[in-house]
Amino acid sequence: MIKKMFLVVLALGLITSCSNDDDNVQAIVPNAGTITGGPFTFVVDGTPDFVSGIATDPNAVGTNRTFVVTDDQGNILGLPPTNDALQGVDFDGAGVGTCLIWYLRYENGLQGAEVGMNANDLQGSFDLSNSITVNRLGAPDAGTITGGPFTFIIDGTADFVSGIATDPNAVGTNRTFVVTDDLGNILGLPPTNDALQGVDFDGAGVGTCLIWYLRYEDGLQGAEVGMNANDLQGSFDLSNSITVNRLGAPDAGMITGGPFTFCVDGTVDNVSGIATDPNAVGTNRTFVITDDMGNILGLPPTLEALEGVDFDGAGAGVCLIWYLRYEDDLTGAEMGMNASNLGGTFDLSNSISVTRNQTDAGTLSGGPFTFTVDGTSDFVSGITTDSNAIGTNSTFVITDDMGNILGLPPTTAALEGVDFDGAGVGTCLIWYLRYEDGLTGAAMGMNANDLGGCFDLSNSITVTRN
Repeated sequence: MIKKMFLVVLALGLITSCSNDDDNVQAIVPNAGTITGGPFTFVVDGTPDFVSGIATDPNAVGTNRTFVVTDDQGNILGLPPTNDALQGVDFDGAGVGTCLIWYLRYENGLQGAEVGMNANDLQGSFDLSNSITVNRLGAPDAGTITGGPFTFIIDGTADFVSGIATDPNAVGTNRTFVVTDDLGNILGLPPTNDALQGVDFDGAGVGTCLIWYLRYEDGLQGAEVGMNANDLQGSFDLSNSITVNRLGAPDAGMITGGPFTFCVDGTVDNVSGIATDPNAVGTNRTFVITDDMGNILGLPPTLEALEGVDFDGAGAGVCLIWYLRYEDDLTGAEMGMNASNLGGTFDLSNSISVTRNQTDAGTLSGGPFTFTVDGTSDFVSGITTDSNAIGTNSTFVITDDMGNILGLPPTTAALEGVDFDGAGVGTCLIWYLRYEDGLTGAAMGMNANDLGGCFDLSNSITVTRN
């Protein structure tokens, strides 16, 4: 600051005698007094900035007068002679920095009052008033903030951001962070990084937040919770935004369709008609196929991929189809792992069973048999089934040599109770049938060639009736 300079050229009491001994002349002692108004703060933004309301001291003394505009080092930038001239100075054109406005009263012979000179070097009979400050600020620039983005799960556990850094070159007298929703509605105005890191985003519910950095000058309007950041008014700048995704806890919901039952017979078996829950939640998704112990056999990512799985190739057994919704931290979702050991943020739906039946009647042994139709009962014996035969249900089937079903004795005992003499002359064939529920065509009068469902017929044993 330039100290007030006061120079008395003539010592007080110095009297200059004139030719008239009765006339005493005393030199004028300049006194600029106190000027009022301001201080002023402008933003250098290309818009002219003028001062107003500055008033000089009515008791100021000095033959000559002018205003002096200096920088904060005292270098003279301008000498507007009147208040009107001062009020016509565009301080925006001076760029960023600080100006000082002084009022100067002086007598003839003043030296150093020139643009480019320094007010500290004035010489002569003069007095400078107090100064009024004109702050010329750079336009606010929030710069670029770094950190994030962040993704949280709304699960009742507090979620905080961290690692956000502001731009060291940001400009603006005032500062704050601004938290908005994705439409710009202001949810919070944490003034510092510490305050920002104390915000619990779990409490905001499911949705998306944006974090901004705001640099601004006094007079900003609209920076209030409930207002919209798009409606801010004043001298300000908003940085880029950092996204905070607030996701609902994964929920796979209920899947529908099935259950499915297939026969492992070399024919391709595909599921269809499975539908996922439209209200399912989770960033990522996949289907999971396990065995009945939870071991993961496949992870078809889409419904189309699931419907392309050939369950016949998995052999006999039971598969379970699940729907999985999960976040990026999921672990354990790999073939050969067990779905019971999944880790991370996820949810599995209910399961749909796929039963893969396999039937094998094996080899029937015993016979052949030859009987004479003579009115004496004729019974078979010694027929044995294959110990490795497979199939939920079983029966023997007796047909003629054309396959027409003559009887269906369910057990060996029942088979050995059949009197083949009563069938008359001809040839019978004895078969062993293993089958699953849903078999069709296994009825007397039907033909064994027309059986339908999941089944297997053994070799036949011939019974010749002469």
